[in-house]
Amino acid sequence: MPCDAWQPAQMNVDAAAAGLDADRLEWIGEHLRQRYIEPGKIAGAQVAIVRGGTVGYFESFGQQDRERSVPVADDAIWRLYSMTKPVTGVAMMTLYERGHFQLDDPVERWIPEWRNMTVREADPNGGSRIVPAHRPPTIRDILTHTSGIGYGEENGDLVLGERNWLSGHDLQSMAKRFGEWPLRFQPGSHWLYSHGMDVAAALVEIMSGVPYDEYLRTAIFEPLGMTDTDFWVPESKVSRFAACYGRNARKELVLVDDPASSTYLRKPKLLNGGGGLVGTTADYVRFVAMLAGGGALDGVRVLGRKTVELMTCNHLPGDGEMADFALPMGYGEVGFAGAGFGLTVAVSKGPQATGVAGSPGEFMWGGAASTTFWVDPAEELAVVFMTQLLPSGTFNFRGQLKSLVYAALQ
Repeated sequence: MPCDAWQPAQMNVDAAAAGLDADRLEWIGEHLRQRYIEPGKIAGAQVAIVRGGTVGYFESFGQQDRERSVPVADDAIWRLYSMTKPVTGVAMMTLYERGHFQLDDPVERWIPEWRNMTVREADPNGGSRIVPAHRPPTIRDILTHTSGIGYGEENGDLVLGERNWLSGHDLQSMAKRFGEWPLRFQPGSHWLYSHGMDVAAALVEIMSGVPYDEYLRTAIFEPLGMTDTDFWVPESKVSRFAACYGRNARKELVLVDDPASSTYLRKPKLLNGGGGLVGTTADYVRFVAMLAGGGALDGVRVLGRKTVELMTCNHLPGDGEMADFALPMGYGEVGFAGAGFGLTVAVSKGPQATGVAGSPGEFMWGGAASTTFWVDPAEELAVVFMTQLLPSGTFNFRGQLKSLVYAALQ
């Protein structure tokens, strides 16, 4: 399928060719309109389904900007937030294929400030104490959120009381700064959502010798025809940029990021490898369809088939579950039940373990504004859902969509 057939204005949608029941696919729109858009729980949404390399479903619902009464455009631009992470994972694996690193190489090989890391642990006599790390954090650790670094203000012992500590940093200075702080736990012993993918983005720059956004453009975006994915929204595309919402104490939808005045309207200094990208559904569908196709799409290969398998197998010790390794009060974009973790993506252990329809080995992730995707290699299936509602755990969109999508498989 040529690239232009995947752009929204020309997207060729053929449910039958994708092995999907067109009548049952209509349930998706009914569900989103009746349960979410008409009651005002979300302003708008978009869903795309690809199976066997064929787009079987693509629909837009509601409004991308409620305040200006702008309907969701087929080429609307969404904040991807943590759906940036798998893109960073793919960028790292392109360098893996060129021999730049092995997964168990220590991060300190490229970031010397990570030498002699320490760990803050509970003291049997009360309080905490600082002890040496049993081993250096590795690249596998940062790609699986098991390095011991944290994410956000909940990890106050990491940020040392500083507020907005990322301000003024670029990727490499940020990554170096982590070497000054004690880890939350011994590397490899627990799972904690983290700045690991920002560190990985810094490693992409160090290993490749080019800025992170340039590397993504040449290694992933241009080969896949992802023309609207970037770290900022230029003036020519602002009319397509969706508003982002939250909910107040009365559970009413409130605007939290106006597309006309958003910080995304200028290029950032810190190219956030863990959550900085914006893009269209059509672009992200091409990305996940590449993964569903074993690393290739439309005759263009981004990753080798065995590299995708390495990225999307469970890397938790003993084939463990995230629920067994996650720190108390920890958070993951897709929950912990029945899932292991690969390199930047959660990996399903099967429908019995997760309690939802699907296949063992499917992989997935989501973003802070309630976006989500999953890829089911056994069914050659990839699904992308876009909306803009903070925080991502407000509604179980992925679980509900899985019920609807798998019901339409022929």
